[in-house]
Amino acid sequence: MGRLLLHGCTHAVLVVLLGACSMSGVAVSQSEFRAGEPPYLERSEVQAFIDEGVAQGTDRALLEQLFAEVEPQQRILDLISRPAEARPWKDYRPIFVNDLRIERGRVFMDEQADWLQRAEETFGVDQALIAAIIGVETNYGRNLGGFRVFDALVTLGFDYPPRQDFFRSELGHFLQLVQEDGLDVRETRGSYAGAMGRGQFISSSYRAYAVDFDGDGRRDLINSWADAIGSVANYFREHQWQTGQPVVASARADGDGYEALLGGGYQARFSLAELAQHGVFPTEVVPEDGRFSLIRLDGSDGPEFYLGYPNFYVITRYNRSPLYAMAVHQLTEALRP
Repeated sequence: MGRLLLHGCTHAVLVVLLGACSMSGVAVSQSEFRAGEPPYLERSEVQAFIDEGVAQGTDRALLEQLFAEVEPQQRILDLISRPAEARPWKDYRPIFVNDLRIERGRVFMDEQADWLQRAEETFGVDQALIAAIIGVETNYGRNLGGFRVFDALVTLGFDYPPRQDFFRSELGHFLQLVQEDGLDVRETRGSYAGAMGRGQFISSSYRAYAVDFDGDGRRDLINSWADAIGSVANYFREHQWQTGQPVVASARADGDGYEALLGGGYQARFSLAELAQHGVFPTEVVPEDGRFSLIRLDGSDGPEFYLGYPNFYVITRYNRSPLYAMAVHQLTEALRP
């Protein structure tokens, strides 16, 4: 039996949907989706979700109580309809790569120097990268999100059709986390998409990659800097971050043949010869036998082109947006000693 924190009461273990997936924004019309109509308990898909839990030994009354009390959030649907990643690079970059965030990052690295050093030694991940991730995600712990995670995941799992399967899966992971890590199902708060803690882990990533780095017997990404730092480092190690290796190289594109190389993710799969066939050429020295992705960003003076190394792809495993990955990379470089 596990503990589900409902005002201090102990209840049956919740065993529901499992799965893992990376998160990305999907831009849609704000008026396309509306929350909470009809009430969740009157919906067949919610009853099916509850039935799955009951079939695995979960108390029906408990699940029904949670869904009866959940607060649907139209604000969440509005926010996911206009993610920051929908902005052009020229507007996105200043949000995360600016003098204040760099200054705060340096202070953060000084304050957390011991844990960052230990994380780098343990997981083989650059200290500056760990700091940059936390800097972009929560401004070094200043903004952990104000939405109840349960509300967010229910709202998106049952009122946001474009990604309802993903968010229902994350709801299952969250309920598992509640009994595994002692989170309070009613009080745990995070982003509008249900990400939690100082590194903003979604529930499946929390379960898969969070570590008890301070050795207190509990993985706590919300209150423990040690656990947050170690968990970000562990995430990148598990996704094959290559310490000391480059992330991007500048490039130019002649004509519009490059468009055939865009899309399909940012795995480094194109040779220099293949890039050249589409009018894409590096503007700095790169390995002749290297493999790259092509990145196009809308800068202040027009399109900017980059070749992405495998490390760029690794950053997109944390967040699929190339804008996010580039912001993390540039903040990382600015934070290096």
